[in-house]
Amino acid sequence: MEGFTPVSGLVGGLLIGVAVALLLLLNGRIAGISGIVAGVLGGFRGGVGGWQAAFALGLLIGALGYGVLAGGVPVEVPASVPVMVVAGLLVGFGARLGSGCTSGHGVCGLARLSVRSVVATAVFMGTAFATVFIVRHVL
Repeated sequence: MEGFTPVSGLVGGLLIGVAVALLLLLNGRIAGISGIVAGVLGGFRGGVGGWQAAFALGLLIGALGYGVLAGGVPVEVPASVPVMVVAGLLVGFGARLGSGCTSGHGVCGLARLSVRSVVATAVFMGTAFATVFIVRHVL
């Protein structure tokens, strides 16, 4: 299996879990990234909370910091910038359409035993499985 890194996956998962739990325990908020980013971009009527801006900034700084410490980004994306922009917009649209993204439903919602999140995560995963099958075996 190419690129199998169980230790970094475990550490990353633990960090995500701790961050999600701390945000819920200390702030009473769910760490759904699409909702947080929507708040930062002005999607919430009540304005942007400082915690939303700090959370989004922490995501960017964490990714940039990892890139600096690792000596570059360890992922190659074989797609052009326009394709990635369209893909990003489609992901954003889907997250808004699904009332949340994989982080909100898959990590936070499942941990809270939310039925809506169980259904959403099953749809996300089923769609991903079907897409990979079609792209790799049909097309």
